[in-house]
Amino acid sequence: MPISASVMQVDVELFGIPRARAGTSKTTAEGSCLGDVLADLARRFPALAEACIDGRSLRPSYTANLGGRRFVTAPETPLLEGETVLLLSVDAGG
Repeated sequence: MPISASVMQVDVELFGIPRARAGTSKTTAEGSCLGDVLADLARRFPALAEACIDGRSLRPSYTANLGGRRFVTAPETPLLEGETVLLLSVDAGG
């Protein structure tokens, strides 16, 4: 069976510096893996990209959380349809 070519959309919530740089607390992004989502966000939010995103990766002091379940940084991390990606500083809340 062929793989669908449809673009997947995920919800993105931003906290701390990512929120301040993007100027919003919530948005959506397109992609089937974390790197795709980061690249989409970088195109749409240049100030967020400058501070938090390096190409398709997060800069070292930032992390992503998938649906409150696990923290990830690898760009190739697959995402599920309807996934919520949280972007935050690694020192957030501490």
